Amino acid sequence: MTKQTIKETILAYLKDQKKKSFSMEELAEGLQLQKSADFKFLIQTAAALERENLIEFTKKGKIKLVEKGISVEGVFRGNERGFGFVTIDPEEPDIYIAKEHTNYAMDGDTVLIDIIQPADPFSERGAEGAVLEIKERAVSQIVGEFFAYSEEETAESDLYGYVLPKDKKISGLTVYIAAEGIRPVAGSIVIAEVTHYPEKEYAKSLEGIVKKVVGHKNDPGMDIMSIIVAHGIPTSFSDDVITQADQVPDTINEQDLTGRRDLRDQVIVTIDGEDAKDLDDAVTVQKLKNGNYFLGVHIADVSHYVTEGSPMDSEAYERGTSVYLTDRVIPMLPQRLSNGICSLNPKVPRLTLSCQMEISSDGLVVSHEIFPSVIQTAERMTYTAVNEILEEQNEETILRYEPLVPMFNEMAELHSILEKMRERRGAISFEDHEAKVLVNEDGQPQDIILRQRGLGERLIESFMLAANETVARHYTEKKLPFVYRIHEQPKEEKMQRFFDFAAMLGILVKGTKADITPKDLQRVLEQIEGKPEEIVINTMLLRSMQQARYSEDNFGHYGLAAEYYTHFTSPIRRYPDLIVHRLIRSYSEDLSEANQGRWSEQLPDIADHSSKMERRAVEAEREVDSMKKAEFMADKIGEEYDGVISSVTKFGIFVELANTIEGLVHINNLKQDYFHFIENHLALVGERTGLTLKIGQKVRIRVEKSDPETREIDFELIDSEEIERLEIKGSKGGNRKSRRRKDSGRQKLNNKQKKESNSSKPANKEKQAKKKGGKKPFYKEVAKKKKTKNKHKKKK
Repeated sequence: MTKQTIKETILAYLKDQKKKSFSMEELAEGLQLQKSADFKFLIQTAAALERENLIEFTKKGKIKLVEKGISVEGVFRGNERGFGFVTIDPEEPDIYIAKEHTNYAMDGDTVLIDIIQPADPFSERGAEGAVLEIKERAVSQIVGEFFAYSEEETAESDLYGYVLPKDKKISGLTVYIAAEGIRPVAGSIVIAEVTHYPEKEYAKSLEGIVKKVVGHKNDPGMDIMSIIVAHGIPTSFSDDVITQADQVPDTINEQDLTGRRDLRDQVIVTIDGEDAKDLDDAVTVQKLKNGNYFLGVHIADVSHYVTEGSPMDSEAYERGTSVYLTDRVIPMLPQRLSNGICSLNPKVPRLTLSCQMEISSDGLVVSHEIFPSVIQTAERMTYTAVNEILEEQNEETILRYEPLVPMFNEMAELHSILEKMRERRGAISFEDHEAKVLVNEDGQPQDIILRQRGLGERLIESFMLAANETVARHYTEKKLPFVYRIHEQPKEEKMQRFFDFAAMLGILVKGTKADITPKDLQRVLEQIEGKPEEIVINTMLLRSMQQARYSEDNFGHYGLAAEYYTHFTSPIRRYPDLIVHRLIRSYSEDLSEANQGRWSEQLPDIADHSSKMERRAVEAEREVDSMKKAEFMADKIGEEYDGVISSVTKFGIFVELANTIEGLVHINNLKQDYFHFIENHLALVGERTGLTLKIGQKVRIRVEKSDPETREIDFELIDSEEIERLEIKGSKGGNRKSRRRKDSGRQKLNNKQKKESNSSKPANKEKQAKKKGGKKPFYKEVAKKKKTKNKHKKKK
């Protein structure tokens, strides 16, 4: 192959691949140039292509095509201030899109962009682009509250009214509802189908038709239902799914036992929360004569009932996961299965997939078996009861479960061994403060309590981790297509920021940003345990981590310091777990290349879709949580609380209270001084007083505002813990007044713009129009435009 030929081959290969950047090794493998001489030739040719400005090297030393002057496709992520970013390659930095170059793209749209300014890795300046074309709209339906027009306004504008979206990402847009089809009453929560998208002169408006009325905003539970529907989470099962679920028997029969190992003579228990109804995992532990431990993890065999390609399977795939929202659960599977035949209820036989392990005193799995089985649990235990036995030594509870107490003690021993093993290998253990919002029958929040993780919760977690790792390792070693739960190494740029921040606090981190190990990071957490900087380091390190996801490729789990990891233990509520069970069944019956090839084709889409549905569920859960917390604080305006600064930004500080409620103290409301944001310290520093506000600092606040609609809580700073003050380099007090005047001027301008923006809302009708010299209100402009479009259609 000549140099010219290999140049063309490299360029063609880079252009054809979905992935945008490659290491030299990946490129050599893709071009089958892995021999020593070929590889050397490849490096020389790559250097020549770089000199010709046809390829470039990223910060990580990967090769990619020079993007200047070419059009590329990606996903647009909008910002409420008008600008946005486009993701081309998840492994590479996003491309910045200025407000004037968005071409009215909305969050999530697939767009074609032109790179108008390439990235400069040496100055750390990212690439800048302009949206040329919107290839695919992400939003076709919008959920929101309907505001009605009068009969006169409807006749004049040909519009029923307008809808304000519930989704915060598009909250700045207004959907005008055409006078067609369903006409809701004011205050209805509706699903509107979008018929016209933002365009020139109508950058903040859409047009649509109401397709469904979900309910009224004052209906009980409608606040949560609005969020559910806005995220596209289905709330009911189709007739086909219900019919299939109804056909599933309530009990197992003899035919179901064929090919299964009968474990009904073993002492096996479930351990869950008091309110759990879908009991999908059960365990047993026994200390062996050789000093090792026998651990049996038995998981409900959901794949026996939810068969591939069936209506229930298709529905489970679409949902991806069960969603847990304060007072309700939106299940992945019909309750007839999840709470019935697939739930490992006590003292009844149930079909399971079992992973039995022998574990050494060092916490290593020395042997294992994975097989279909039938079990019968001896008892339905709760975390509370197990904690009373193991931690509180409650005599009444111990007496009640006396035959099982020796096993629980051995469970505690094995958990301790497994926990120490994970610590030795460097698994990162973050302090988490999870809260639960308690609501009454009407959905009104009554209290917020911190979830306590006792020994019972932790030992079950240890056993599930052991089973997940064992199953993942088993199928990796067999080199069979599989689904993994992966957590990749943190990105270099985020690690660099963490290194710099830790260094500011006098904390030396071993390792380099490119290859730091979980053990290195765990040592950092151990160094600062119990110290004032513990909260801030925990927070910063957590923000430096990548998001865990599902993948057909095994990249290991960084946070757990695990070389192999999957999700095997919750097939009732997670689709990837169901797929893992199906893979185990499939490979036990057919190890042919054809079967492996079939799974190789399907698994990438399954993994990607499952990751997206998981993120959707998490977003919905967070929104509901934030809304209920804001609702809880709504009647506490003026009350004072102690809290800790959880985040510092250039626009203010976020303060977290003991019950995990978080609120913002905006920089404009920090009356103590004029504050500068010191980015590398993540601190605000007062210009005159030197008052320093940093993450982890204890403060006293007063509740100023709490809005469940926007899910925003505002605090006022009353007092703060005294800490070492930071210097403001290059700051002169004489400039403060002029800066304040500028800031005040900006605020006045913002207020003026807000007033003008509000006056353009259709609800203000013609009063504002008369004040502004007779200009028609916006809804009439939309109607006028619509009529003009209809005229054009008729002409055509």
